[in-house]
Amino acid sequence: MLDVQGLEYAWIRDRLKSLGAEVVLVDVGVRDEPVVHPDVPREEVARAGGTGPDGMGRGAAAVVRRLFRGGRLHGVLAIGGHVSAAAMRELPVGVPKLMISSSGDVSPYIGGADLTVMYSVVDIAGIDRISSRVLANAAAAIAGMATGYAAGRPAATADGPIVGATLAGVTGPGVSAARELLGILGYEVLVFAGGRSYEAMAAGGLLTAALDATLLELSTELLGGGPAAGRLEAAARNGVPQVVSPGGLDMARFDSSAPDRLAGRRVHTHTSATMVRTTPAESGELGHRVAAALRDAAAPTAVYLPLRGLSTLSAPGGPFHDPAADAALFDAVRDGLAGSLVEIHEVDTDLNDPVFGRAMADHLHTILTGFQARAAAS
Repeated sequence: MLDVQGLEYAWIRDRLKSLGAEVVLVDVGVRDEPVVHPDVPREEVARAGGTGPDGMGRGAAAVVRRLFRGGRLHGVLAIGGHVSAAAMRELPVGVPKLMISSSGDVSPYIGGADLTVMYSVVDIAGIDRISSRVLANAAAAIAGMATGYAAGRPAATADGPIVGATLAGVTGPGVSAARELLGILGYEVLVFAGGRSYEAMAAGGLLTAALDATLLELSTELLGGGPAAGRLEAAARNGVPQVVSPGGLDMARFDSSAPDRLAGRRVHTHTSATMVRTTPAESGELGHRVAAALRDAAAPTAVYLPLRGLSTLSAPGGPFHDPAADAALFDAVRDGLAGSLVEIHEVDTDLNDPVFGRAMADHLHTILTGFQARAAAS
């Protein structure tokens, strides 16, 4: 915002130019007049997205997308703020994105993007002996990253179609078995430990297909542990063929102890996290949510149900083993998907049995083979 931090942005611009970089200065200010002349004025940003912080965020995103498509943008640097972060998140994975922030919690800025945050130590309110060093480092960092990006993308580790797979510690063995088979079949598998990054990749059109076997965010959200970050939405909406399994829906994850309102529930503590077992009623609700999200998927979709457990904790003999709760979830999925084009496959193993992982991978390969053949014929 060039009305509040115009002098600091001008200092960074001059530093970047001294490093040989070309700079496009975009103003997303909404209050006073800018104290430095921008290359893209706020009026142009507002025309692209509307006024107010949300509108300026949309406008800034439109501006950076246009600059990127025109070959004029190889990196973005901003001093912390939701508007700038929203614009950065619109750029493809791999485009350098650097934010300078004095905030202690930057997770709302990052979302699922490959956005790097540099802590400013002091508030960015003038150029002093600390901020000048931080800003200089930021300028050098983005100049180096942009130069590398402009020189060309690094060679891929594989040239096959890209499959996104979701994983947590409690679903690791099953997903690993699926990943191994997919690699043999010629796919490059990107494993996501969090659904937010996975959803961002699916929304960005970067995945050929998805093996979404870990839905822990949905059950955590249901029990009040945090938002689910739009889980199951992007692939279904953007036409990504997928195989989905309800891995992790047998529990909610809390980063510390479970809330007092869940006292008396079955819990399992793992390092710094506490897992709470979902009840039959909660499991049924989760099954309905999964079915509702997948029912109208825009590409071939299959759901795999592991009849003997959804994780390492709910497999037979595990602390969360509860056939009644699992059955409630399975029944809700069946009911919710009845009459739809989504296939349901039931396997008499737990999710982490290698047989289950390989079955998911093999079916995803079958889906993709048919999907690509139909696309080539059309």
